[in-house]
Amino acid sequence: MNESVSRRHFLSRGITGVSAVWASAHWPALLAAAAHAHQAAKSAIPQKFEFFSAEEAKEIDAITSRIIPTDDSPGAHEAGVVYFIDRGLSTFSSEDQRTYREGLPELQARVSEMFPGSAKFSALTPEQQDEVLHSFDEPAGPGKAAKPAQRNLRRRPGAQSFFETLRQHTIVGFLIDPDFGGNRDGAGWKVIGREREHMFQPPFGYYDKGYPGWESAAKEAEKK
Repeated sequence: MNESVSRRHFLSRGITGVSAVWASAHWPALLAAAAHAHQAAKSAIPQKFEFFSAEEAKEIDAITSRIIPTDDSPGAHEAGVVYFIDRGLSTFSSEDQRTYREGLPELQARVSEMFPGSAKFSALTPEQQDEVLHSFDEPAGPGKAAKPAQRNLRRRPGAQSFFETLRQHTIVGFLIDPDFGGNRDGAGWKVIGREREHMFQPPFGYYDKGYPGWESAAKEAEKK
């Protein structure tokens, strides 16, 4: 399987398994935020962040850029995913603010532990950045001691970890309609070969069931 097909398959599966549940839970608030997000995305004035500081946004952009990197196709950076996440944390995903507030400092602490002398994720090489992110996917198994660098991030009871939340937001922001603040210029759609269509599985409710454009992302993935 070549890299472009593999990437397309990953994103198609991601939008099916992750974002449908997320969008169904937050859809009314997404609609309420649409006007603001669309205006900000189209503004000729440089976009300002609502939740993140400029330095925090730089780190988030660096992380999302490794989750969906830029190669011969646009990545999370080109799609403006950091702006989608920023708006979400100020509006329809405000319940995740604490996850980010606690997670970013903990991530930087892990960076310093794994690469002494480095204080910022964005300052690492791409290979080092990937090593940090992969460490979140490699918990110590039963009877195995955790690696010294594998610092456990704090989490609220029942909450997703910082990286799990960020990964989910990144995939959604990469593929969601640009009117909601992500997927700038339809960059994510170009990767998976779609035009301007809704990307989530129906139905979210009785009145959405027959809405034009709603198709099962799973069926679309099978065609790729």
